[in-house]
Amino acid sequence: MLVLNFAHTLTEEHLKKIEELTGQPVGRVIAVDSHIDPEEPLLLQVKTLADRVGLSSEEWQTLPILVNPPALNFSAVTLVAELHGRMGYFPPILRIKPVEGAVPPKFEVAEIIDLQIVRDRARRERGG
Repeated sequence: MLVLNFAHTLTEEHLKKIEELTGQPVGRVIAVDSHIDPEEPLLLQVKTLADRVGLSSEEWQTLPILVNPPALNFSAVTLVAELHGRMGYFPPILRIKPVEGAVPPKFEVAEIIDLQIVRDRARRERGG
Protein backbone atom coordinates (compact mmCIF):
# COMPACT_ATOMS: atom_id res chain seq x y z
CA MET A 1 0.00 0.00 0.00
CA LEU A 2 1.11 3.53 -0.74
CA VAL A 3 0.57 6.06 2.04
CA LEU A 4 0.33 9.70 0.98
CA ASN A 5 1.21 11.73 4.05
CA PHE A 6 0.14 15.37 3.95
CA ALA A 7 0.44 15.80 7.73
CA HIS A 8 3.00 15.18 10.49
CA THR A 9 5.60 12.44 10.12
CA LEU A 10 4.34 8.89 10.55
CA THR A 11 6.37 6.71 12.91
CA GLU A 12 7.13 3.00 12.62
CA GLU A 13 4.45 2.48 15.28
CA HIS A 14 1.92 4.31 13.09
CA LEU A 15 2.88 2.23 10.04
CA LYS A 16 2.55 -1.04 11.98
CA LYS A 17 -0.94 -0.02 13.12
CA ILE A 18 -1.89 0.86 9.53
CA GLU A 19 -0.74 -2.59 8.40
CA GLU A 20 -2.71 -4.19 11.23
CA LEU A 21 -5.90 -2.29 10.34
CA THR A 22 -5.66 -2.81 6.58
CA GLY A 23 -4.11 -6.26 6.45
CA GLN A 24 -1.70 -4.93 3.82
CA PRO A 25 1.98 -4.04 4.03
CA VAL A 26 2.92 -0.38 3.68
CA GLY A 27 5.27 -0.48 0.72
CA ARG A 28 6.02 3.22 0.54
CA VAL A 29 5.22 6.52 2.23
CA ILE A 30 5.31 9.73 0.21
CA ALA A 31 5.50 12.78 2.47
CA VAL A 32 4.20 16.03 1.00
CA ASP A 33 4.53 19.34 2.83
CA SER A 34 0.97 20.67 2.94
CA HIS A 35 1.78 24.23 4.01
CA ILE A 36 -0.37 26.73 2.15
CA ASP A 37 -0.12 30.49 1.83
CA PRO A 38 -3.37 31.92 3.27
CA GLU A 39 -2.95 35.02 1.11
CA GLU A 40 -3.07 33.02 -2.14
CA PRO A 41 -6.02 31.21 -3.76
CA LEU A 42 -6.36 27.67 -2.42
CA LEU A 43 -7.28 25.65 -5.52
CA LEU A 44 -3.96 26.00 -7.33
CA GLN A 45 -2.06 25.33 -4.10
CA VAL A 46 -3.99 22.08 -3.52
CA LYS A 47 -3.45 20.98 -7.12
CA THR A 48 0.26 21.58 -6.56
CA LEU A 49 0.15 19.41 -3.41
CA ALA A 50 -1.32 16.54 -5.42
CA ASP A 51 1.15 17.11 -8.27
CA ARG A 52 4.05 16.84 -5.78
CA VAL A 53 3.10 13.22 -5.11
CA GLY A 54 4.52 12.46 -8.56
CA LEU A 55 2.15 9.68 -9.64
CA SER A 56 1.11 9.05 -13.22
CA SER A 57 -2.54 9.01 -14.21
CA GLU A 58 -2.42 5.20 -14.31
CA GLU A 59 -0.83 5.00 -10.84
CA TRP A 60 -3.48 7.28 -9.35
CA GLN A 61 -6.16 4.95 -10.68
CA THR A 62 -4.58 1.57 -9.89
CA LEU A 63 -2.34 1.74 -6.81
CA PRO A 64 -3.76 0.94 -3.36
CA ILE A 65 -3.55 4.38 -1.71
CA LEU A 66 -4.21 5.54 1.86
CA VAL A 67 -4.22 9.29 2.56
CA ASN A 68 -3.15 11.04 5.74
CA PRO A 69 -4.84 14.39 4.99
CA PRO A 70 -3.59 17.83 5.98
CA ALA A 71 -4.73 19.00 9.41
CA LEU A 72 -6.06 22.28 7.98
CA ASN A 73 -9.74 21.61 7.28
CA PHE A 74 -10.22 23.56 4.06
CA SER A 75 -6.99 22.16 2.61
CA ALA A 76 -8.08 18.63 3.54
CA VAL A 77 -11.54 18.75 1.97
CA THR A 78 -10.27 20.44 -1.18
CA LEU A 79 -7.47 17.88 -1.48
CA VAL A 80 -9.97 15.02 -1.13
CA ALA A 81 -11.96 16.49 -4.05
CA GLU A 82 -8.76 16.79 -6.12
CA LEU A 83 -7.76 13.21 -5.33
CA HIS A 84 -11.25 11.91 -6.17
CA GLY A 85 -10.87 13.45 -9.60
CA ARG A 86 -7.49 11.78 -10.11
CA MET A 87 -8.38 8.40 -8.60
CA GLY A 88 -11.99 8.02 -9.71
CA TYR A 89 -13.18 7.32 -6.16
CA PHE A 90 -12.88 8.76 -2.68
CA PRO A 91 -9.69 7.53 -1.01
CA PRO A 92 -9.54 5.91 2.40
CA ILE A 93 -8.09 8.30 4.96
CA LEU A 94 -6.15 7.96 8.18
CA ARG A 95 -7.43 9.52 11.39
CA ILE A 96 -4.79 10.33 13.97
CA LYS A 97 -5.66 11.23 17.57
CA PRO A 98 -3.68 12.52 20.54
CA VAL A 99 -2.63 10.01 23.19
CA GLU A 100 -4.35 11.12 26.38
CA GLY A 101 -1.94 12.37 29.04
CA ALA A 102 1.19 11.98 26.90
CA VAL A 103 3.95 14.46 27.72
CA PRO A 104 5.31 15.57 25.35
CA PRO A 105 2.29 15.28 23.07
CA LYS A 106 2.10 12.00 21.17
CA PHE A 107 -0.30 10.83 18.49
CA GLU A 108 -1.62 7.42 17.49
CA VAL A 109 -3.61 5.93 14.64
CA ALA A 110 -7.28 6.03 15.63
CA GLU A 111 -8.90 4.48 12.56
CA ILE A 112 -9.00 4.26 8.81
CA ILE A 113 -12.10 5.77 7.24
CA ASP A 114 -13.09 4.50 3.80
CA LEU A 115 -14.63 7.64 2.29
CA GLN A 116 -16.01 5.74 -0.71
CA ILE A 117 -18.04 3.54 1.64
CA VAL A 118 -19.28 6.67 3.43
CA ARG A 119 -20.31 8.19 0.10
CA ASP A 120 -21.99 5.02 -1.16
CA ARG A 121 -23.96 4.54 2.07
CA ALA A 122 -25.14 8.16 2.06
CA ARG A 123 -26.20 7.88 -1.57
CA ARG A 124 -28.27 4.75 -0.84
CA GLU A 125 -29.89 6.43 2.15
CA ARG A 126 -30.89 9.55 0.25
CA GLY A 127 -33.11 7.50 -2.06
CA GLY A 128 -34.18 8.37 -5.57
